[in-house]
Amino acid sequence: MLRAVDVSKSYGGVVALDGVTVSVCRGEVLALVGDNGAGKSTLVKIVSGVVRADKAELYVLGNSVDIGSPAVARSLGIRTVHQEQKLAENLDVIENLFLGEELARWTGPLHMVDFNSMVRPTEVALSKLRITTIADIRTPVARLSGGQRQAVAVARATLGQYRIVLLDEPTTGLSVEASARVMDMVMQLREGGCAVVLVSQSIEEVFEVADRVAVLHHGRLAGVFARAETTPEEVVTAVMGGQL
Repeated sequence: MLRAVDVSKSYGGVVALDGVTVSVCRGEVLALVGDNGAGKSTLVKIVSGVVRADKAELYVLGNSVDIGSPAVARSLGIRTVHQEQKLAENLDVIENLFLGEELARWTGPLHMVDFNSMVRPTEVALSKLRITTIADIRTPVARLSGGQRQAVAVARATLGQYRIVLLDEPTTGLSVEASARVMDMVMQLREGGCAVVLVSQSIEEVFEVADRVAVLHHGRLAGVFARAETTPEEVVTAVMGGQL
């Protein structure tokens, strides 16, 4: 579904990524792990069109692509949930799910946002991800808990024809219960045929949902491990830049 080849990016004299190559398939969760500053978020931002790589070859469904903006990424079927929640607190759940992609209808000479037509898709998106803690989808996001807000952010990835979902540390700052719900949503996305890239600092989460684990160390790819054929100790060792 997605292949990033020889990705390099520097900020002045600081090398964020140095020749990293990773790929993820349909119905697969690829975990990106590494210490702070390893380059995980930079890689996600490059694939999502937020940051331009100094050098990279990007392929979606085997086709070479130039992802120059988030809009281009979305048009290619890529949806990103960034570590910093991009939600409008003064808007309700429905409005946040469709933010920037509102459904509209013609009323005479005017093109009007059709709020009623967005209700059912919102209910379906939350239901698919088994989100049952939001009682009223007309509730402003400012009134939701941290876990509920993250659920809304992840649910946005299910709207439209998104085949590739990038999740940058989606459980940061959440309770154990809320984190478990997000991991359940990740598995739902995988079961729905999405290719999921999950950035996480939690080895426990990684071994719960990932099919493969890509380890970054100081901007370089330290190794890619099949979850079923490795151990947490081996992955942590690679994160620290050592060898067993």
